[in-house]
Amino acid sequence: MISANPFIIAEVSSNHGRDLERSLAFIDAAAAAGCDAVKFQLFKIDELFAPEILERSEEHRRRKQWELPVEFLPELAERCRDQNIQFGCTPFYLDAVTELEPYVDFYKIASYELLWDDLIAACASTGKPVILSTGMATLEEIGHGVGVVRANGDDHPAVLHCTSAYPAPHDQANLAAIETIRGATGARVGWSDHTADPAVILRAIHRWGAEVIEIHLDLDGSGEEFAPGHCWLPDQVASLISLVRRGLETDGSGVKEPVPAEAPDRLWRTDPADGLRPLMQVRDDFKPES
Repeated sequence: MISANPFIIAEVSSNHGRDLERSLAFIDAAAAAGCDAVKFQLFKIDELFAPEILERSEEHRRRKQWELPVEFLPELAERCRDQNIQFGCTPFYLDAVTELEPYVDFYKIASYELLWDDLIAACASTGKPVILSTGMATLEEIGHGVGVVRANGDDHPAVLHCTSAYPAPHDQANLAAIETIRGATGARVGWSDHTADPAVILRAIHRWGAEVIEIHLDLDGSGEEFAPGHCWLPDQVASLISLVRRGLETDGSGVKEPVPAEAPDRLWRTDPADGLRPLMQVRDDFKPES
């Protein structure tokens, strides 16, 4: 499933506004920017928060307007196929796993659900790839979650290091934890970003070997989750991916030998005979004709 390295996921989150055309536009924008996948969330407020929270918190009740209609799923999946981009989704209730199964290429477990073994097991049991996000988690909790995935049929989960703050301060990204998680779990490891900082993304990839990158996408700054500052706009995503891909092209073969771009200057090096430039054979061409 995760063939590109890094594999870049555009997270729509709740920025779709329960609008099918806007949801489809997210898929188009993610594909145009060069993302490998687009991811939605499937939740029902009544099955996400405890009754006493909803009874007393109008803020949480308002999130009813953030729910993705289940009837959107067939069209979202079809548009992803048309755009040659993978379709992922985060389930937040157990029946959502079954509702998503005919359509998604992979499941994503949110950081807040990392402790819910039944949900993780249900996703892994479908035979589809599972990605775990690990914001707020201890290494022990991460290891347990990975164990649940493997015990239920997915031997190769991906694990995303994450700082669950919206936005996340760049100096609290703790990117070195990517290597810690890799060493402890033997899993593919990546970074789920809430900083919206290109420097953080590039560091995660080029210093810490992040194999999966997840970024929050909004179309135009009008999405429900844009205001806090952890979302990217399509042109920003496209610029970021261009930087990422261009950086990867610089690795080369590793063999230390002159490259084609250096060929014209090789003969203009200092000649060891007298310490002057260029080499003697070039100087011959500059001698006056007799």
